[in-house]
Amino acid sequence: METIDLLSSRSQRCTNCSGLWFLMGEERLLKAQAEVVDTGDAAVGAQYNHVDRIKCPSCVDSQLVRMVDPQQPHIWFESCSFCFGRFYDAGEFRDFAERTLLEFFQDMDAPERV
Repeated sequence: METIDLLSSRSQRCTNCSGLWFLMGEERLLKAQAEVVDTGDAAVGAQYNHVDRIKCPSCVDSQLVRMVDPQQPHIWFESCSFCFGRFYDAGEFRDFAERTLLEFFQDMDAPERV
């Protein structure tokens, strides 16, 4: 993981998959700068959606829990039950930051995450 030096953020980017790790609440602070922060390839990020055994970068011993964004159910991210940090695969954070009218209608038919 490499640190993203932006504002007072201590967010990190995976050097392998370009996924993003945010400490609790940082994703809201950086949402307006999603294009600058999330530089990964969304197609590569989509390939990592099936990976469900991710260790928390902050807590180390805890495993992240698979989550679905309630406002945009097509966005699947992982969260830590202890520190409440979030991990977004490459491209997911850009998608999370911008919700289009088309996505609103597509989300009505979004598949359930299993």
